[in-house]
Amino acid sequence: MDAISDFSSTPLDVVIAGVVGYLLGSIPIANLVARRRAAIDLREVGDRNPGFWNARESLGRMAAVPVFVGDVAKGLAAAGLGVLLAGDGVWGIAYVAGGAAMVGHAFPLFARFVGGRSILTFVGTVVMATPVATALSIGLLLIVFTASRSFAWAARAGMIALPFVQLVVDGPYRTAATGVLMTFIGLRFAAAALAERRHEPS
Repeated sequence: MDAISDFSSTPLDVVIAGVVGYLLGSIPIANLVARRRAAIDLREVGDRNPGFWNARESLGRMAAVPVFVGDVAKGLAAAGLGVLLAGDGVWGIAYVAGGAAMVGHAFPLFARFVGGRSILTFVGTVVMATPVATALSIGLLLIVFTASRSFAWAARAGMIALPFVQLVVDGPYRTAATGVLMTFIGLRFAAAALAERRHEPS
């Protein structure tokens, strides 16, 4: 099956996937948890990223667990909707829905369009959109974590390995779609670094 037919779906399905995915991504889980736990706005403390790592630093490890689960669940639910809407052999709509959730997480409708970097929402998306490659990459993550005891390095290893593993498992078209989502994350990090430089004293 070629790339065009892989991405084929009805226009209504694509619209539903995009809108629902964006709305799911827009749920500001990290800030909802932070406000309930400590009455703080994660966009104003720490690295000002309303996501899991800032929640972990600002609220503590256990308090941040719902943020981790919730942010992954947003991508999982959105991509899952895409799978349900897609016909047999159609996989691209899962990426549309998951990508929309990532955009919603980064620019949330329900939080003044100031959101996070979409890493965990990406993880939820690829778990549903490319389960075999993701499972193998998570296996590598666990191996690196066991050897290094550093989750940060393990996560980097799993993320870097994913497109190479997927190229073997799923072929070039799905890998390219995953690359688009990873590029979005890279742009979010670049924007955050630029904003941080602007806030630094001269």
